[in-house]
Amino acid sequence: MRVIGIDPGSRICGYGVLEVRNGDIAHVASGSIAPKSTLEMPQRLKIIYEGLVDVITEHRPEAISIEDIFFAKNARSAIKLGQARGVALLAASTSGVTIHEYSPTKVKLALTGRGRANKMEMQRMLTSILGISDFESPDASDAVAIALCHIHLSRIESRLGAEFVKPRRKRRRFTLDDLPS
Repeated sequence: MRVIGIDPGSRICGYGVLEVRNGDIAHVASGSIAPKSTLEMPQRLKIIYEGLVDVITEHRPEAISIEDIFFAKNARSAIKLGQARGVALLAASTSGVTIHEYSPTKVKLALTGRGRANKMEMQRMLTSILGISDFESPDASDAVAIALCHIHLSRIESRLGAEFVKPRRKRRRFTLDDLPS
């Protein structure tokens, strides 16, 4: 199984390609697509789209995993990220490959066992699992982590079933009003 992970961004879009061979996970390629910051947003999005189409065409994955949206403090940054994510989803959907979306917390939880892990913990885990310590950019390592998250979760789902991968509903919190008087 070959998986491409995509970490969308309007300035730098990271990608990582992993392959499962005889039960072992192998790093195939990783990198980033970084349009010039002097370009207008439509031109940058076009470059990101064309770059992702080239990567998908070259590596012919069986699945594509993309980082899901998260809440940003700055609305303008969130909109730009949403545009880049939309371009990444478009590039992935035109390939006809199945697309899986994972939140940053889920990626961190799948790799480190902690949903609030920092970049260094993620880097150490990638180094220990794949044996790679140097990545072109932090966005490329994030994309490799997203691909690795999909591989781990798909293995769990195939062994145990989809109900173990689905998020649990939050528990209802009780208040004093819930107690009988």
